[in-house]
Parts: sequence; structure tokens; C-alpha cells
Amino acid sequence: MKLKNVLIVVKDIEKSKQFYHDLFGLNSVLDNDGNLIMTEGLVLQDEKIWKEFLGKDITYKKNACELYFENNIEAFVEKLERLYPEIEYVNQLMTHSWGQKVVRFYDLDGNLIEVGTPM
Repeated sequence: MKLKNVLIVVKDIEKSKQFYHDLFGLNSVLDNDGNLIMTEGLVLQDEKIWKEFLGKDITYKKNACELYFENNIEAFVEKLERLYPEIEYVNQLMTHSWGQKVVRFYDLDGNLIEVGTPM
């Protein structure tokens, strides 16, 4: 078996698509009207569709999972601050005891993201 995609729920597909493109270079692969598949296997699902499918309310910022990316961290943080100065951080740029630099923040809908230097 192979993991194919990771799906996150978003309030505004267009804004989220732009966010993930701006910061991570992800592009649209397939747009199924409220269900957008992006490169690297990320799927953006419109919250209205997800709520109807589950029959339950959506709760953001549960901090139970995160999307993890690796990148040149200093350049990434500069881009993040320039393009999305209002972003909510969990932790600013820091260095773990094992030497890896990371930053954690929420996307536009409260999905937790970590970006770190390659391990």
C-alpha cells in the first residue's frame, strides 16, 4: 500500500492555493470544484464539502498533526514574513539541541506547518 495524498480542510480554496504556491511552490494538478490536488500530494478540501461529508462541525487549530517541509530556512522565513506578515507563529525560528533549525506557524486556516533545515 502507498500513501497517496494528505488532505487538509480550508475555508477559501483560492486563497489557500495561492498561499501554498507562494511559500512552497506547489501547483494545482487537478481541480474538482472544492477538492484541489496540488503537487507533492497535498489536497485542499473546501470546508463546506468536508462538513457535509462528515456531518460534523470543523474544528481548526487542534494541533494534532502538522505539514512538514524542508528548505533553506533563513530565506524561507524572510519570504514568509514578506508575503504573509500577519501569519500566526507557534514558534519563531529556533534551533533544536540536535542542530536543526525550524519554524512553526499556522496556515490561513489554522493548519499547523513546520519548516526545517534538511536532516
